[in-house]
Parts: sequence; structure tokens; C-alpha cells
Amino acid sequence: MKNNFLQEMQDRGYFNQCTDFDKLADISNKKPISGYIGFDCTAKSLHVGSLLQIMILKLMQKYGHKPIVLLGGGTTLIGDPSGKDSTRRILQQKEIKNNIVCIKKVFKNILNTSNKKVSPIFVDNANWLTKLKYIQFLRDIGSQFTINKMLTFDSVKLRLDREQSLSYMEFNYMILQAYDFYQLFKNKNCILQIGGSDQWGNIVNGVDLIRRKLQKEAYGLTTHLITLSSGAKMGKTEKGAVWLNEDQLSPYDYWQFWRNTDDNDVKRFLNFFTEIEPKQIDKIFKQEKNINNLKILLANEATKILHGKIASKKAERTARDTFQKGALSSDLPVIKIKSNEIKKGINFLNFVANNQILSSKSEARRAIANKGLKINDIIIKDEKKMLQINDFKKNSLKLSYGKKKHYLVKII
Repeated sequence: MKNNFLQEMQDRGYFNQCTDFDKLADISNKKPISGYIGFDCTAKSLHVGSLLQIMILKLMQKYGHKPIVLLGGGTTLIGDPSGKDSTRRILQQKEIKNNIVCIKKVFKNILNTSNKKVSPIFVDNANWLTKLKYIQFLRDIGSQFTINKMLTFDSVKLRLDREQSLSYMEFNYMILQAYDFYQLFKNKNCILQIGGSDQWGNIVNGVDLIRRKLQKEAYGLTTHLITLSSGAKMGKTEKGAVWLNEDQLSPYDYWQFWRNTDDNDVKRFLNFFTEIEPKQIDKIFKQEKNINNLKILLANEATKILHGKIASKKAERTARDTFQKGALSSDLPVIKIKSNEIKKGINFLNFVANNQILSSKSEARRAIANKGLKINDIIIKDEKKMLQINDFKKNSLKLSYGKKKHYLVKII
């Protein structure tokens, strides 16, 4: 049965599986629905690996449906074992609350918050999970689950198969996630949970719990887990995670991440991470044969969604000026040095490692040996080099690593 929301999910390559596709399509055709995606709050920002889920919430809004953003203040206290080889670091409630405040900014940037009919509902599962009475919870909810079935889910089975320990705390995670869906179904009329394919078992648990406790039907839907054509995990680079919060990663660096997409990933990512219609993307690929122009289109559109049109254009202009004209743009990522430090001279290897341009001094040495580091477009040949005041022009210099990474170093 055709449904515009589900059809576009399929057209864009989001869709993986659904507990009952036809029934969900039928209900979605008759009236707007509410659906939720949960996000654990283990850091001050989500990274680009979470972006596909946020784009699906945005797609729900496009077709008149109500997205619910569950920020896991409660479940983050436990930690989702899915896809993990070991227990996550245990966070304190104060740290989690601060993470939630920071993470909300991303959703408010990307999602439509002005239209009341589709504006997102933000919920924190700490509001109900931290108030549970253990014995009562075991009797009412725990009795609905069997250990036999729980042991078959990938989040548990894979850890045990590798003979890696799984704490009783983590083992409970899937029950808590099912209880989240149960709570949202009862109190927010939420009939759909969406998650990555690694969440299938947890989602099915929630659907089953609602059916058993309330004798009503809920639905689960999963997306494909996104990997790069190289096989690497989406969102990870040699410098670490690609954060979505601007204070964690500048719009320019975010733009550069998309601009550096592998040729084989460009079309997929235009479908996943932009609002260009899938048919239009097909048409663009037939007309445009220069892959670099397509990468710039991807970078512009993806950056516009997160940081806005002005920031996107500014990042494109900075990149063009830097790479094509060799200009020293003030919009490059800035590293600041105090004037009293530069008077004494700064060890170049220490500077590169301390500012995370490269991960270590030994890596910086290799880069110098391979002619990969430049100051003001001049190759650095001496690994014993000291940064001096005469390296700067009007208190600024351009530091480059390879062809794609450039930094503006300023004396303050």
C-alpha cells in the first residue's frame, strides 16, 4: 500500500524493515501519526552518525506527522550495549542533564519548530525511569519478558559469543527501552518507534509489551546502519567524531567533511543527508559528470540543513579562496597563540600535536618527511623547526596539512 512518507523512506534508501508495513501505511494514510526515536546523551553533542535518524524525523514533518525526540536521561545512566564490546563509561546525572541541554540545539536547528502541528515533542525518559519501584516494575513489566528470548537478541548474543562480559545493568537496557515505548504509547499516543537495524530486537520488545499490556497495536521500523564505501563507520575520521554542535566542530570543518566524501558515497549521501528529491538527484547525476561539483553540492546542502544557508555559502567561499586562490581567509579554523609564547619560539612538532592537527609528534615527523606540512604554502623540511615571529605576516600565518586541511594561526 503506497504511503508518501514510507515511500520516500524507501526511495532515499532509509528503510530496512518494519513490524507491519501495510498496516502502518494504512494508518499513516488516514491520519497524522506520532513516532519517536531515542538518543542516548553520552556527550555534549551528537555526531554525524546520528544524522540519518534526525533526517527521518524531518521527513515525518514533511508529511504532516509528529516527531517525538526521546533524550535518554534515564537510559544513558545504564548504557546501550548494542554494538559495544564493553560497558560504556558511567555518567553522573548532572553531566547527562548538561548533555541534554547541548544536544537539543541540534534538533532545533534541523527540525521545524514553528509549525505546532508537526513541531517536535522533547521527552526525557529519566522522568519515568528514575521513579520506578523495583519490585513493582519486576511484577508488572519484567514478567512480560523471557530470558530465553532476550538471549537471542544481537545486543546480548554477540557480546556473549565473543566471551565479553555483559553486566546485569546492561542486560536490563532492552526492557527499559521497551518500557519507554509503552509509556509514550500510553501518554503521547505514539504508535511508532524508529531506530537503526541494531535496535530491531529492542523495538520488537516494545511492540510486544504494548500488545500484551494494553491489547493494542504499535509499530516498529528500522533503518540501515550507514557505513562508508570503505567499510568504515559513518562519522569517524582520523581526528575523531564529526560533531553536529557548532561549538564542537565549526561549519567550515563540517562542510569539509562532506566535501571530502568518497566518490562512491556521493549519490547515497545526497539521498540520505539532503532534501533534494530522489528523482532530482537521479537527474543531476545524469547531467553532471564532474564528481567534485557533486561533492560541493552535497557539502552545501548538508551544511545548510544544520548550520543555515549563510554559513554554508561562507564555508564554500572560504574553501574556494583557500584552495583555488591560496588566500589566507579569516574564516578558516583559528588557532590562537599568545604573543609572549611566540617571542620564546614554539616547537613545531609540539604545536602540531597539541592542537590536534595530527595525533602525535611521531605522526607529525612522518608528515614532514612526506612533505605534507606547510607554512604559508612553503613545505616544512626540518622536524626541529621552531615557530618564530618572522613566520607570521600581520600576526597571522596559514598552516596546511596535505591539500585539504588548512588552519589560520593568529598571535593574540
